[in-house]
Amino acid sequence: MATPVAVGLSTVRSPTQTGDILARLITMAFAGSILLVAALVVYELWIGSAPAREHLGWGFLVGSAWNPVTDEFGALPFIYGTVVTSVVALLISVPLGLGAAIFLSELAPAGVSSGLTFLVELLAAVPSVIYGMLALFTLVPLMRQYIGPALNATLGVVPVIGPLFHGRSFGVGYLTAGLILAIMTFPFIISVSRESLLAVPREQREASLALGATKWETTWKVVVPYAKLGILGSIFLGLARALGETMAVTMVIGNAPRIHASLLASGHTIAAVIAGEFTEASGKIYSAALIELGLVLFFLTIVINGFARLMIVATTRKGSKRS
Repeated sequence: MATPVAVGLSTVRSPTQTGDILARLITMAFAGSILLVAALVVYELWIGSAPAREHLGWGFLVGSAWNPVTDEFGALPFIYGTVVTSVVALLISVPLGLGAAIFLSELAPAGVSSGLTFLVELLAAVPSVIYGMLALFTLVPLMRQYIGPALNATLGVVPVIGPLFHGRSFGVGYLTAGLILAIMTFPFIISVSRESLLAVPREQREASLALGATKWETTWKVVVPYAKLGILGSIFLGLARALGETMAVTMVIGNAPRIHASLLASGHTIAAVIAGEFTEASGKIYSAALIELGLVLFFLTIVINGFARLMIVATTRKGSKRS
């Protein structure tokens, strides 16, 4: 009887396997380029801000003085203005954007939803300088003559929130910048939230309606919770847009490097001061201080986006435990 001969497995890869490996390497390189670009941005900002870091140290982050003549620079007024205007924008745009998205995806007729969605997408494509011009000629006079004095006369006397609306309104300030940022982030929140709501399976709606729930109960208690991750993503996308906005904010915030409790007072943001003063920065420390502000804004964005990711993960785990 003949002894069987062991046949080894072939090590030659098929063309399909070779193509898969090549595609994987190419896409991996594309993904790695994101890390490379981020690292290059941090490196350039770090090198460019070296003179300011050596001259000012950690006091730059907590200092409030901004005097290019004496090389005194502090980032705190700009960090404060960036955070305040972004928070004001989200407090206004999130409820309005979510409500509009619910209407467009769940309650509006198909023709109305398509037409309004097209207009929302057009608003998202409008350049920021156009928003700034419109705000300068419409929103600023309204704030100076009507909205600001009304808020000061009504909410300004309330003990708890009174300091937020205290003082004379000149039209420009934190609140005006927050309002124009809310208008600019509004389309992004609507678009992403609407797509998230439309992605909810039809079976979820039908099951809720079959159990006797009304249309609104189905929307609010079934559809919105199912799409909460996409809605949270739209909110933080709007926040990222608000943090980095430059021209529109520069035109209506007043450009005063000081910290005020009142939302009616003038202020400044990181992006606005970089855009407004970088071309005029003549001294070495002055230019480096502006570059360091860009580094601060970069890390501030990373921290906020990281916090958003942690919120999404925590929300996902909480929902998984309930289910």
